[in-house]
Amino acid sequence: MIYVGIDVAKDKHDCFITNEAGEALYSTFTIQNNRYGFNELYENIMAAADGPDDVRIGLEATGHYSYNLLSFLVTKGLKPYVINPLHTSFYRKSMSLRRTKTDSIDAHTIASMLMSDVDLESYSDTLIRTDELKSLTRYRFDLVRERAKLKTSVSRLITILFPELEGHVSTIHCASVYELLRQYPSAEDIARVHLTKLTNLLSEASHGHYGREKAIEIRDAARHSIGTNMPAKSMELRHTLSLIAEMNRGIEEIEKEIQRIMDEIDSPIVTIPGIHYAMGAMIIAEIGDFHRFESPDKILAYAGLSPSTYQSGKIDSPFSHMEKRGSKYLRYALFNATKYVCIWDPVFANYLARKMELGKHYNVAISHAAKKLVRVIFHLEMTGEAYNGKPLKKPGMNFEE
Repeated sequence: MIYVGIDVAKDKHDCFITNEAGEALYSTFTIQNNRYGFNELYENIMAAADGPDDVRIGLEATGHYSYNLLSFLVTKGLKPYVINPLHTSFYRKSMSLRRTKTDSIDAHTIASMLMSDVDLESYSDTLIRTDELKSLTRYRFDLVRERAKLKTSVSRLITILFPELEGHVSTIHCASVYELLRQYPSAEDIARVHLTKLTNLLSEASHGHYGREKAIEIRDAARHSIGTNMPAKSMELRHTLSLIAEMNRGIEEIEKEIQRIMDEIDSPIVTIPGIHYAMGAMIIAEIGDFHRFESPDKILAYAGLSPSTYQSGKIDSPFSHMEKRGSKYLRYALFNATKYVCIWDPVFANYLARKMELGKHYNVAISHAAKKLVRVIFHLEMTGEAYNGKPLKKPGMNFEE
């Protein structure tokens, strides 16, 4: 067996290759972070090994700096192992009391960790897809959050330019109202427009939901509006609506790609009523390989949903709060998914109702349902079964908990 330790950096990577006896087959060498460097590493590895199955490669998890190298190694048929930098640090300190750290030493340390048969997870095509999902779901999360801020700005600007509009439509955040304001961004502009033109605009944008009567209603409201005619605010409104439209197109494109990857993964999480592709993908992406976790409780702790404990002297607080540590994205996804699951699935709906009958606040009851949902998801992912709403087969993981 050949062991390869790689210390990853932005522009270059330090590499060390050794065999089972601990003999250095290559002195620590440096490769550039480019195609020539990658090929040099691969050639050195294959020159020392009999085949890809006789190679173990380890490198630290360094975020985006390691993605290209990991992808290259996987496409070459090799199985790299991603190591937590904290584990590397602890292992290096356990080997020596001297406080020394260099890229060369880190490469040696990683190779030694591989030789010690520590429990490591190989980076595979599945993990590559999971990383893609994580990137897409987090990007979508950020876009949705920014879009919400822009919608708040739209509400503020309408209050200035045409405050009466909100009372004449079901919601100001719909395609028909946005199209109306994009072309006529003030009450004065709407008051001057020809009725036939206004009717056609509203009818086409709302797919026939709004007609001539609604056009007359909105135009009359505009003619008696107290809204201020401010060209600067009108321009800001038009630009804000354009940004929202662009974000909508981007989010739609991202969601299509998320659905494509989820179809490839074929996760049973989407069989749970109320969990759509985007939210299910975020949960899958943030958790990653479920086999890393011994139990659902480990996932709850990773998401920051496990209760905190406070005890000091004779003080033992009975009111435990969630730790709220770990992945904020996973915590967000689980909470929002739980709300919809409690609406669409009778088992979870009854569970939530029972918790609220006990006097628990809605958010507290949802947190209990979220923990229940994690146990269900863990079971489905570990067994590959589709959700059927029946009690789980494994003891200690019953739906009624």
